[in-house]
Amino acid sequence: MSTPNPRAVVLDPGGGERITVGASSLSIKAETATTGGGVFLSETEIEPGFPGPPPHTHEHMHDMFYVLDGVLTFLVDGETIEAQPGTFVCAPPGVVHTFSNRSDAPVRFLNLATPAGFEGYMRELGQAFSGRSRPDPQEMAVIASRYDFRVAAPPSGS
Repeated sequence: MSTPNPRAVVLDPGGGERITVGASSLSIKAETATTGGGVFLSETEIEPGFPGPPPHTHEHMHDMFYVLDGVLTFLVDGETIEAQPGTFVCAPPGVVHTFSNRSDAPVRFLNLATPAGFEGYMRELGQAFSGRSRPDPQEMAVIASRYDFRVAAPPSGS
């Protein structure tokens, strides 16, 4: 069995499949179809006050973020991080994490996931919230549950 010749992907600034979720948006830069299932990459801009998904883990996926503009707030393994531009965060499988935009300005970041496949979640999220206001974290979790996303149990004593 032969494998097809790989094809280079070149996207101009702003290029890629654009998905809108409320007032936030993302452009898919790399996905299953272009990386043989290896990597998902999006350039994402989230609106001020975006609540983000509920704290969660992934069984197989490494979920990585690189902040380009603004301050992205992370909860990673119980620690809150106010991530400035240039900050990189990697949540490996099993690590509880989430992110939000607590500021009054948009935040732009790269989201990298390996293996690929998270583009399915992004597309489904875009379809569910196209033309609607900001998604509710629990609604996001229902969709995400189909894509290696497990809502974390609250800490004991909560």
